[in-house]
Amino acid sequence: MSEILIKNADVVVTMDGARREIARGDVLLRGGVIAAVGQGLATTGAMVEARGCVVTPGLVNTHHHLYQTLTRAVPGGQDALLFGWLQTLYPIWGKFGPEEMFVSAQVGLAELALSGCSLTSDHLYLFPNGARLDDTIAAAGEVGLRFHPTRGAMSIGVSDGGLPPDALVEREALILEDCIRVVDRFHDKAEGAMVRVGIAPCSPFSVSRDLMREAAVLARDKGVMLHTHLAENEEDIAYSLAKFGCRPGQYAEDLGWTGDDVWHAHCVKLDAGEIDLFARSGTGVAHCPCSNCRLGSGIAPVRAMRDAGVKVGLGVDGSASNDAGNLILEARQALLLQRVSRGADAMAAREALEIATLGGAKVLGRGDCGSLEVGKRADIAIWDVSGIEAAGSWDPVASLILCGPSRVRDLFVEGRAVVRDGRIATIDLPQVIARQNQLARRLVG
Repeated sequence: MSEILIKNADVVVTMDGARREIARGDVLLRGGVIAAVGQGLATTGAMVEARGCVVTPGLVNTHHHLYQTLTRAVPGGQDALLFGWLQTLYPIWGKFGPEEMFVSAQVGLAELALSGCSLTSDHLYLFPNGARLDDTIAAAGEVGLRFHPTRGAMSIGVSDGGLPPDALVEREALILEDCIRVVDRFHDKAEGAMVRVGIAPCSPFSVSRDLMREAAVLARDKGVMLHTHLAENEEDIAYSLAKFGCRPGQYAEDLGWTGDDVWHAHCVKLDAGEIDLFARSGTGVAHCPCSNCRLGSGIAPVRAMRDAGVKVGLGVDGSASNDAGNLILEARQALLLQRVSRGADAMAAREALEIATLGGAKVLGRGDCGSLEVGKRADIAIWDVSGIEAAGSWDPVASLILCGPSRVRDLFVEGRAVVRDGRIATIDLPQVIARQNQLARRLVG
């Protein structure tokens, strides 16, 4: 069985139970698993020199819409709030097909990998012109990231009081049927799985109560996780109160959408009672700080969530609402927002890094990922801190959050190199980018 030894790192950040940081540390990989962590390790296999580097677990992205990588900086949506932004983008997304889904996912996944991300979820909730969840799963297989795609859905169009155009909604019976298909075909419940599938109706304002309830029943029957958007901004809260007569947390609880197999995106406007509900039930949160800033949604109460015991991970959200997909910068933004709202001692750099790694793994139910410990999966990011971004830094670990670098030198997923010397090693990225730009120009035309 082949081995790879990551050798002589300035610091190995383990994120283990003791949060050990090992100076002059080594990590031994064997068969896709971490075989040893320590100092002075040896191997008869390949060696990766990590002098001048910080080694961390691969980062974990808990919320994304990869297809949106094809619609960045779209005029008309650049300065809109959430609902207006959606209404601008829906008609454009309606022109997508399988190739748009596949190529935009490749670009988005590569962008994540270059920012140190080894495990990402994705929330795909519209399927125009023959597009399927299969398209993004194929893209992840080529790029090489560990992937948690979720089969989203919209079933209430504008003619029934929803936001999406009628052409982008699906019949609920067909939605559930396809959820069964993709789970049966792609979901791998084994430890070390490269693909796990979730079920994810888009939001309370785009599907019915019945679909939310039936999706929860189906997910638990299949043993998969549930995901949706919740309490994203004031419009979201007002809609819930007017339409359902309750706040989003109560709506979620009533329909079976709380528990350790559920995570909700955003949760910017959770109140104290909802935070307590999530903590008691083990419900997770995908915090998307850059998107929340971009859409003016507000600052999520992450400090209060963490103090209450809520599982919190980071999400870059869709590239049409961010408009970037850099997860290490997302961690920095999370720290800055908590400080601007709660004071300079509200969050430390190491806590932000923990949320970006171990926190995200816990949200996604991946006990086999998120830390560098013997027996965990060999998902590892190597950060070169000898360059200009960290020049003059006294604390190389904190520098990852406070100053940089914002691009990983090497990334291993399941012990395989996805990024090598700052470049994607698995696909011809310039060719993919060229095709992405061609597709974007076609959409504009």
